[in-house]
Amino acid sequence: MACELAPNTTHQRLHYICKFYEFALKEGWVKRLPFAYEERSVRRGKSFLAHIDASGGKAMANDVMPRRHKALPKFLSMADVKALLTAAENPHHRMMMRLALHTGLRREELAAFPLSYVFDPDKALRTERNLRIYLDPFDGSGMVTKGSKPRGIYVSRGFMAELYRYVTKFRSERASLSKPPQRALLLNQFGRTYSEDGKSLNRIISEAGKRAGIKVHTHMLRHTYATHTLISLQRNPASGLEPLVFIQRQLGHSSIQTTMVYLHLVNEIADEAVLAYDDELNALVGGLDGQAQGIY
Repeated sequence: MACELAPNTTHQRLHYICKFYEFALKEGWVKRLPFAYEERSVRRGKSFLAHIDASGGKAMANDVMPRRHKALPKFLSMADVKALLTAAENPHHRMMMRLALHTGLRREELAAFPLSYVFDPDKALRTERNLRIYLDPFDGSGMVTKGSKPRGIYVSRGFMAELYRYVTKFRSERASLSKPPQRALLLNQFGRTYSEDGKSLNRIISEAGKRAGIKVHTHMLRHTYATHTLISLQRNPASGLEPLVFIQRQLGHSSIQTTMVYLHLVNEIADEAVLAYDDELNALVGGLDGQAQGIY
């Protein structure tokens, strides 16, 4: 009979039982442990409950403890995205979400994204469909990136035009509430920059999600951008871009291994789509077979 416990709960209870046997062996209550030890690879940030001793990326773990499998990142479907943006009636909050969905920026990068990076693409005499923006923490704009590492990202021409329209139509009103002028694109209700860690953005996005009936946080919008962009690039190989490398550079991952989680996610989505198609085809053929039997 299934006990229906969460994986973490099962893991913790097994850990306590193993610790009890180790204590019992030390006290002489038992002659040997009912488990052995094996060497396993250690994932960065792995819980202390999963292993006894670790060094060089390896750990000695007892063989009754289940291996931890890293959960794939959650992302929003396009229907969820539409519902979320519809629930965000505040134009400032909606632009915050759109900036995350169009670029995959981290929340602290969203909070610091400079006003100076926004321009009118028509007046700038730039004809590219995708405009390159260089995120540089040392250019005096106030930009913040993880590890203070500069990187270039691409923003579509259409979205840059939307950002410029937002600046001229909506941001100016909030900007007038605060002195001196703020360097960040996104401003709070008092006309000031959001906190550097971007946690207040997470609250705003989560509340909009509740109104839309969706559980969402800022980093999920980053996952959404990466997943849907990867799918799009894989479907259009004529673009000449290496999908994973493009996503890696856009997100600012130091290692391609970090980016590959989205490839696993896309593959899982593809598997589900194949199975769904197979089920639909079987149902269709089953229906046709039934009709054929009726003929005879």
